[in-house]
Amino acid sequence: MLQQTQVQRVITKYAEFIAAFPDFPSLGEASLKGILRVWRGMGYNRRALALKETAVRMIRDFNGMLPDSVDVLITLPGIGRATASAICAFAFNHPAVFIETNIRRVFLHFFFKDRRNVKDADILPLVEKTLNRRNPREWYYALMDYGVMLKQRFPEINKRSVHYQKQSPFQGSNRQMRGKILRILIKGQATPNEISRMSMLDPKQALHILTQLKKEGFIIKRGTRYSVAK
Repeated sequence: MLQQTQVQRVITKYAEFIAAFPDFPSLGEASLKGILRVWRGMGYNRRALALKETAVRMIRDFNGMLPDSVDVLITLPGIGRATASAICAFAFNHPAVFIETNIRRVFLHFFFKDRRNVKDADILPLVEKTLNRRNPREWYYALMDYGVMLKQRFPEINKRSVHYQKQSPFQGSNRQMRGKILRILIKGQATPNEISRMSMLDPKQALHILTQLKKEGFIIKRGTRYSVAK
């Protein structure tokens, strides 16, 4: 949930999501429509689909137990090396090395004061050297809290990273249109013309997004009507 989403937006939705799907079986057996209904408001709906697919794999391949190996976790949908390492650090207290935006800010501030276009590859060795291997979970909590404090005092620090990207506006974006169409289909089946009318999108744009969503596994088409996949 924290991928590309601020903590304050996640906190409330996390509690709601865990209440609805407290374990892998409940998530894996839930309909995609039901999951998206709870997920609504979070955006980046691919994460919800990835969570459902991961839950199914946990039951099928891992006896319902989350692996504590970075190399195994990165084989799961939607999980890259940074997320896998963060899971190992926070869920299992393993000394895995990773960077996220607040950790990056701390190291840029203390080790790269006069440099721009700093790569994460230059920061990672420092994260590894300074890592508290006895209690990496608490160490990372402290680093991230410190990074939040630095952002309040020095909001421009992360612009010195080569990986810095300002998020494009949500209003009018393809992300917003995708979410609008999914909300329509969560309520029931619809034809492209109906979807175009209800979403107030150009028919060609609506059809393009429908094609994307179908290819990604969010929706299915029966005859002329689209619906959310099961």
